[in-house]
Amino acid sequence: MTRHFLDISRLPADDLRAILDDAHARKAARKGRPKGWVDADAPARDHVLAMIFEKNSTRTRFSFDAAIRQLGGSSIIATASDMQLGRGEPVEDTARVLSRMVDAVMIRANDHEDVERFARFSTVPVINGLTDRSHPCQILADLMTIEEHRGPIAGKTVAWVGDGNNVCHSFMHAAQKLGFHLNVACPPEYHPDLRDLTVGGPSVTLTSDPHEAVRGADVVVTDTWVSMGDQDYEERLEAFEGYTVDDGLMAEAAPDAVFLHCLPAHRGEEVTDAVIDGPRSLVWDEAENRIHAQKAVLAWCLAGS
Repeated sequence: MTRHFLDISRLPADDLRAILDDAHARKAARKGRPKGWVDADAPARDHVLAMIFEKNSTRTRFSFDAAIRQLGGSSIIATASDMQLGRGEPVEDTARVLSRMVDAVMIRANDHEDVERFARFSTVPVINGLTDRSHPCQILADLMTIEEHRGPIAGKTVAWVGDGNNVCHSFMHAAQKLGFHLNVACPPEYHPDLRDLTVGGPSVTLTSDPHEAVRGADVVVTDTWVSMGDQDYEERLEAFEGYTVDDGLMAEAAPDAVFLHCLPAHRGEEVTDAVIDGPRSLVWDEAENRIHAQKAVLAWCLAGS
């Protein structure tokens, strides 16, 4: 059966743990090596990854390209406007064609259902590089970063402050599977999808008070308040007043708490310069770890082919 990586909610907990462990091992094995060095096992040797972008990207594009190369493979990159997708070709037809031409497909899409449809008609692995509903690759990098600096994620408390968006959804998916607690603080009108709250179950606590969410937390996470495609900038700025992660809010977390942000950051809105550039911030390690986490995802997907 083809292994797709579409949502953490659909991944068995043992597989999620195995992917994270592989990401740690692959990063450790590369220490001191140049970035173009191919991993010793080269699980993607002679394999081609197609990358399709409907949304702009820095970290997803560069990290997946670096990842497939470090695994011994190669990539073909296209935006939707470069392809017949941009002229209305059905997603299903594109999936059938690319399955004949490449060994795996990563899609960064506007609509989550398009990725689901693509996977249903693809005979090669499909990876969700981001959709309006979830961002599972980002969460793997976040969890990897936390474990690098603070040990196993199980038993820890993570505080999410801000928009109940796709990244927040994927954190909720991971909480129950890996045994950590997630406190989510959002304005009521920007709360996470209730379907994802159900998936998280008792591992997720929802509040509108950022101070309540952060109090005693081991990790504080935020994201931009206005995502690509959002049209309500002024309304969001007003709604999120009081949700900025600053030194005062971080002081309410555990003494050794760390800060994460998937980037790009709108400094002065969801986070202050003092926090994102401060000693508790792990955002640069977090960004680098997109490569190692995605290598583990690719290796897992290809191993099932």
